[in-house]
Amino acid sequence: MSYRLVVIGLESLRSRLAGPGLGGPEWLILLAVGVMAVGSAAHALLRKRDPRAALGWIAVCLTFPVAGPIIYFFFGVNRIATRAKRLGARWSETLEVVDPGHSGVDPRGPGAEGVPPDLAELVRISDAVTHRPLLGGNRLEPLHCGEEAYPPMLAAIEEASESVYLSTYIFDSDETGRRFLYALERAHERGVRVRVLIDGVGELYSWPRVGKILAGLGVPVASFLPPRLVPPAFHINLRSHRKILVADGRVGFTGGMNLGGRHLAASKRSSSIDMHFRLEGPIVAQLEEVFRQDWWFVTDEHLEPCGAIEANSGEALCRTVVDGPNEDLDKLLMIVIGAVSAARHRVAIMTPYFLPPRELMAALEAAALRGVDVSIILPAKNNLPYMHWATRNQLWELVRRGVEVSYQPPPFVHTKLLLVDDHYAQIGSANLDPRSLRLNFEVAVEVFDPGFSKKVGEHFAEVRTASAGITLEDLENRSLPVRLRDAAAWLFSPYL
Repeated sequence: MSYRLVVIGLESLRSRLAGPGLGGPEWLILLAVGVMAVGSAAHALLRKRDPRAALGWIAVCLTFPVAGPIIYFFFGVNRIATRAKRLGARWSETLEVVDPGHSGVDPRGPGAEGVPPDLAELVRISDAVTHRPLLGGNRLEPLHCGEEAYPPMLAAIEEASESVYLSTYIFDSDETGRRFLYALERAHERGVRVRVLIDGVGELYSWPRVGKILAGLGVPVASFLPPRLVPPAFHINLRSHRKILVADGRVGFTGGMNLGGRHLAASKRSSSIDMHFRLEGPIVAQLEEVFRQDWWFVTDEHLEPCGAIEANSGEALCRTVVDGPNEDLDKLLMIVIGAVSAARHRVAIMTPYFLPPRELMAALEAAALRGVDVSIILPAKNNLPYMHWATRNQLWELVRRGVEVSYQPPPFVHTKLLLVDDHYAQIGSANLDPRSLRLNFEVAVEVFDPGFSKKVGEHFAEVRTASAGITLEDLENRSLPVRLRDAAAWLFSPYL
């Protein structure tokens, strides 16, 4: 098909060049247009990993030989991969490798204490794709909504004596956001090394922009790939969706929660319910490492790691997983598929946006067919209606294979959880959709701990009881206009 498109494009160009009345300049213009169209199509053919994306861009470039290459140049070329790899080489020269020796756990061994034999294969997969050790001696605490998450986060900033590193996608300048602003200012004034990284598009969700306020307060702040007109740069798909707060290398926070009143359950303007997590132990050093690498990428400033690592804070084995459209592409998806494939009793997923690739769909269906209790909880009311429509178009495949899909009642729930059996959990910023799995920079934490899995599993079971299950009959009884709308939204799922 791509060969035929190239032939058609060249034939169209040849017919234009053979037309009457073309002088020298016209010949040169058409020749330049042809070279640009064919060159862009060839670039997409060689660089795109997904054949559907490659074919789509080739068609655009050859069908619209002027506008197509321009659109591809701005929206189809992943320029960040080259820069990330270049900086990654420099980063590796100075990167501190976390020493797992203090935890008494062999990080590379599948028989590490606390990991059941059934999940040993998952440990090996993560070892191979993350190149980060599995660290013992950690403790995690789930925090529901801003009411539980924000007070300990603010306390960690107020109590910090050496460093505060904060990375977020959205940082509102409302009353809640300003509490964080002034806590960061106070930390900076007392000599703490404060660094704040905000996504260049995410910070536009609130006005006035928090980045400007922080800069005015003297707090070092940076914007991740901000859109700009001169020189032109608008990477709508290459966003930093990570949420990380680390204080003194001692305590860390991560999950799906941004900063702002929208995550307060009692707020009248609350738009989402979410869950965040407080972490202590050696895993905090890995979270800090992710932030330091992101800060290095954006600012070229190398931050020295904090020396404080509290071992034996708990019994959880943990590891960070970073994912993004650079050399980290598909790491998270590979681990999720591995976790689902390793399940023997249950797979529990809670996510706001669910548009999984075919590989993950097949893994979920296969798990259900072999008798695993596979349950997926989605929000009944989504803040992005088109995501809800696109998801519903493919749920029938899962439901017919025995996967239980439920909708939890409003308000919109932004929580992201993955539980496998009674020992494995995954938390972090990533959704199970193309944007998170291929287009955004995400961070997740693997947790091997029966106690933590039980605590989070109880929350999942409570939500599952209150949610409404979706049957195959429900999906088949959608009216024709609704089915067409859902299918049309699903057609654009790689770009949602």
